[in-house]
Parts: sequence; structure tokens; C-alpha cells
Amino acid sequence: MYFRIGPVEWRSAISTLAAITQDVRTVPRALLLEGRRNLVGLTRDELRSALVEIGTPQKQANMRTGQIWQWMYQKGVRDFDLMTNLSKSYRSMLAEQFEVAVPEVVSRNVSGDGTRKYLVRIAGGHEVETVYIPETDRGTLCISSQVGCTLTCPFCHTGTQKLVRNLTAGEIVGQIMLARDDLGEWLRPGEGMGERPRLISNIVLMGMGEPLYNFEAVRDAMKIAMDGEGIALSRRRVTLSTSGVVPEIARTANEIGCMLAVSFHATTDELRDQLVPINRRWNIATLLDALRAYPKLSNSERITFEYVMLKDVNDSDEDARRLVRLISGIPAKVNLIPFNEWPGAPYRRSGWRRINAFADIVHKAGYASPVRTPRGEDIMAACGQLRSATERGRRSKAEISAEVTPVR
Repeated sequence: MYFRIGPVEWRSAISTLAAITQDVRTVPRALLLEGRRNLVGLTRDELRSALVEIGTPQKQANMRTGQIWQWMYQKGVRDFDLMTNLSKSYRSMLAEQFEVAVPEVVSRNVSGDGTRKYLVRIAGGHEVETVYIPETDRGTLCISSQVGCTLTCPFCHTGTQKLVRNLTAGEIVGQIMLARDDLGEWLRPGEGMGERPRLISNIVLMGMGEPLYNFEAVRDAMKIAMDGEGIALSRRRVTLSTSGVVPEIARTANEIGCMLAVSFHATTDELRDQLVPINRRWNIATLLDALRAYPKLSNSERITFEYVMLKDVNDSDEDARRLVRLISGIPAKVNLIPFNEWPGAPYRRSGWRRINAFADIVHKAGYASPVRTPRGEDIMAACGQLRSATERGRRSKAEISAEVTPVR
């Protein structure tokens, strides 16, 4: 169920696609061979243990782990035969026992503004969406952590799709790898790290799902993304967005240490109970107490408060002033997100004059208040619009619990 051709073949397969037009071609996928373990998504310790289990001498295990790690995550190599600093016999043994496989790209849509949306198929035939947003000074990849979502926030299209299952660490980091395939970002032969600008400079866990309800897999995937001998992104270039799973916030600081964003969206418990239903379990006061500790725990600079602008719902001057009072004392910035409409959405976007007035109040109180420019709306790739077409059916709890989560 995985996309297993190498980066060169993949770039060739997509080279005929128009630069700024939509495309819904399905890339053919090779069948997964039974009995082989996928190395993508294993932590360093797990990879080392796996190599020892197939007969790698203990004294060589650390070195072999480092070599394979760099081939996978610096150079994007999927074929063991191409890992030329390993002996032929060792490469043959690896190929018999393991594979290096990332999820299948079912379709690739490109917006008029350059945003790319990938429909990605994972084990079990389920699909999630991954979005790449190019800007003049950065390239941001928005990745998913779950198929569907449990939170049912009514302004979010993903929230209308029930949770099917969590993604594995390999399926999460695999989204980064397939995007690097598409962008041709892997190190070339003889090229050193840092010799050219990175096309994927930032990762945001803002795709489908609540990352903190899939903590272990997200943690392991982000450690790979931030590993200096792997994908090598700074922790300040990785942002995890949560709706407010309070018990996992301190754990995020201690075990991941990335930047944190919070889907806030309302300034009273009454309204947040409706817009972000998890608030009924951990209300605003409880959430803010956890956030006040986060910058100290993780040494992060600021918490990002995400605030979707809904016409006549949460966009008044009083909402802005109340927001400023709530976050007082927290190192923070406020990202104002114009609501991205989707078919059947129960809300409308605030007018630009209202959004700017709200931003001005927050800015004058001493907080950065950038207004997010909508990107990829023409291909339903904007914030809050992600929802895989094949998972639209509502599944019962019994069906979800019966889902067999694949071994990484």
C-alpha cells in the first residue's frame, strides 16, 4: 500500500505536469512485499535494534544505523543497492529483510498561487491530505497526523469527517519525504548540506487530525525531522498545532520541544464550547495555565494563538480586547485566519475591514497580529478545508476500533 519508486523516477513521473494547473493523475504503486519491515519512521534506537536482530554485530550497529539513516533522510534513497558505503552482502541482507517505503501519492493538485496539495494513500487504503505552501522567504509543509478527526469543530471541514485511525510515525514522516521527492530537494551526489536554499524550510502539524491525540507517533516523526543527520530542520522550524489537549502540552515541551500553536478561536467558554468542543473538557482558564508554562519548558520564544475570523460570531472589538486580556503575560503572537469557506459551511468570512480592525487592537496591545493570506483555496487546500473524499462516510465506533493499525 506504499509508493516505492525512488526520487529520480518520481520526479520523472511528475515532470510533465503543468506548473500551475490542477492534476488528478494517479501514480501507479508497487505492491508491498510481505515479510519485509519498513524502516521509515523507526527511531534511531528502533532502527539499531532492527539491524541487530538480523545479525548486524553490536560493534557495528551504531555505524550502520547512521549510514542507513543518512541515505534515507538526507539523500532520499529507497533502494539498498544504492547505499554504496555498505558491502554488497550487507545490502543484500537488508533488501531481504527491510524496505524503505513512503505512502502513495494518489493525486497532486497545484493551485494558481503555487500551493501544492497531495492526496496521500496509506495502509488500509485510507487517504489523507498534505499541503506545500511556497513563499518568497520560506516553504511550509502542512502535514496530517490522523485520518479524520475526533474534535468536530464546526468551522473546520476536516472536523466533519469522523476519526478512522491514527497515522504511524512512518506515515507522518513519509509525507515529508514524498514532498521532498516532488520538489527534488534531496542532496545530490557530492553536494553538502546547506549548499542551496531549502524548499521545505518549515513543517506545521496543521493538517488532518489532532496531533496530541497521536502523541507517540508525532513525537517520533518530528524527532526524525529535527535530527541533525537526517532531515535536519531546526525545532524552531517545526510547529505543532493543538486544539487544547492540556495533559499533553507539557509532554510536548519535554519530549518534542518544537514550537506550539493553539487553535483558540473564541474568548468566552460559552462560544469556545461551540467552536472548539474540546473546551468542554479543558476550558480556557485550564488551557491558558498550561500554556503559561510551555515557553519555559521548551525554551520556545512565543506561543502562537490561531484565531479564525467568523463574521458576526467572534470578530468584534470586544472579542479582540478580551483576547488581549486573556493572553496577558504569555509570550505570544496571534495569527488571524480569514475563514476559508467550504461547501455547506455554516459560517462566513469576516470582512477585511473588520479583520483589520481586530488586528489593530491586538497589535496596539503589544502582540504581533499577522493576517494569514488564504492560499490554495481554488484546490480546497486552505486552512480548515482538508478532507479526503474517500473517507466521507461516517463510521461507527465499532468499525473504528476494529481497524487494524499497521506495524511500522
